[in-house]
Amino acid sequence: MQRRNAIKLAASLPFAAAPLAAKAQTTRSTDKFNLAFAPHAGMFKAHAGEDILDQIRWAADQGFTAWEDNNMPKREPALQAKIGELLAKHNMTMGVFVANKINWKEPTLTKGAGEHRDEFLKDIQASVEIAKRCNAKWMTVVPGFVEMRLEPMYQFANVAETLKQGAAILEPHELTIVLEPLNYRNHPGLFLTKAAQAYALCKAVDSPACKILFDIYHQQIQEGNLIPNIDAAWDEIAYYQIGDNPGRKEPGTGEINYANVLAHIHNKGFRGVYGMEHGNSQDGKAGEMMVMDAYRKVDV
Repeated sequence: MQRRNAIKLAASLPFAAAPLAAKAQTTRSTDKFNLAFAPHAGMFKAHAGEDILDQIRWAADQGFTAWEDNNMPKREPALQAKIGELLAKHNMTMGVFVANKINWKEPTLTKGAGEHRDEFLKDIQASVEIAKRCNAKWMTVVPGFVEMRLEPMYQFANVAETLKQGAAILEPHELTIVLEPLNYRNHPGLFLTKAAQAYALCKAVDSPACKILFDIYHQQIQEGNLIPNIDAAWDEIAYYQIGDNPGRKEPGTGEINYANVLAHIHNKGFRGVYGMEHGNSQDGKAGEMMVMDAYRKVDV
C-alpha cells in the first residue's frame, strides 16, 4: 500500500487507532503530493522565514511540486531568474503570475482600442521576458471593470480583440494567458465573472495562448454548480486555483467538497497546476501545518 493511501486509511480509523494515525503524520511530509499544488510567498513563512527562496526550498522539502507568484512582475529581474533556477533544481513547476495592471474601478479593456489596449499589450510583451526568467508558462489576465455606457456585447468584442492581439504576442513563445473570472462579492463591477463568459472569449480568440483560469473559490460564490461548469468549460481550462468558501482559506474550512471536486478534475485527465490562492485559517507554525494537513486530505 502506498504511504499516501495508508495515511488516509489511518485517518479514517476509530479513536483506538489514533496512535497509528499520529505516527503516520510525523512522516508524511516526505511524500510528494500527487497533485501539483502551488503555494505562494508568505504561506509558510513561520517555518521557512521571510526569504522567498527559502520558502520555495521548504515547500519542496514538504513534497510540493509547483509554486505560484502573482507579484512576480514586481520582483527584480535577478530574483526572478533565481526563482526560476531554484524551481528547476527542485523539479517544480512555476504557476501563474499576474500579467496586466488591473483597474478595479474604471473600465479599460472593455473600452476597445486606445491607451488601455496599448498599455495591456506592453504588459503582455514585458511578461514574455518575465516568464523566460522564472520558467513560467501561464499568466493571469483580468479584463477589468465594466463600461456602464456600452452595450455588453460591444464590450465583449472589445475584450476579445485585445486578447487576440495579446495572444499573438505569446504564441511564438508557447506562453498562455489564463483569463480569471472573479466573483461579484469580492470584486463588484468587473466585466468577467462567469466561466461561460471566459469560455466564449476563448472560443472567440481561438488561440492556444488564451485559456481559462478556473478559480474554484470565485466560481463557488459567483454561480456554484462547480463540477458541471468545469465539465462545460473543460477544453478551455488550463489552470485551477483553490480557496474554500466562506473565508477563502484552506480546503476543509468551508462548504466546498474539495476531495470530490479535485478527484473529478484529476480523473478527467488534468495534470496541470492548482494554485493555493488563499490565506491560512490560523497563524504561525500550527496554522501552516493545518494547511499541510488539509492538502494531504484532498490529494488524490
